[in-house]
Amino acid sequence: MQQIDDPMPTKEVGPRPYVPSRFFMSRVVNPITLWLGGPTLTVRGRRTGRPIRTPVPTLEVGGARYLVSGGGETHWVRNLRAAGEGELRKGRTREPFRAVEVVGDEHDRVVAAYREQMGWRAREFFAALPDPADHPVFRVERQEA
Repeated sequence: MQQIDDPMPTKEVGPRPYVPSRFFMSRVVNPITLWLGGPTLTVRGRRTGRPIRTPVPTLEVGGARYLVSGGGETHWVRNLRAAGEGELRKGRTREPFRAVEVVGDEHDRVVAAYREQMGWRAREFFAALPDPADHPVFRVERQEA
C-alpha cells in the first residue's frame, strides 16, 4: 500500500496568546466594578464548575451584542467557550444568554469596532496581540432563565 504525503502540514497547536491584567486592574478596578454593579459576566468555571464573575462590558455592533476579549485567550474566554452560556449583569438586571463564538468577516468587523470604541484603553492589548484573530469574539444571544 502506497502512503501519500499530506501536502498541507498540520499546524502545531500550542498555548494561545493571552495578556494578563495588570495588578491595578485585577486587584483594584475589577473588584470595585463588581461591587458597584458594573457590567459583569458570570460563567461556570471549566474546571471547578463554580460561577465566576468578571467585569466584561458588551459591545453593540449592527444591532447585535458581543463580548470581545482584548486580552486574547483569557480565563473568561476559555470558561465561556467550555460552558457555551453565561449571565450578564448590570446593576440588578440579570440576563442569561447563549454564547456563539464568531469568526470571519463578522469577527473582524466587531474587533475593529471594539478597537475604535476602546481607543487608548485597548492600545496595550493590540500592541501585544496585533492580529485581530487573537481576540476572541462571542455574540450574545438571549435565552430565557
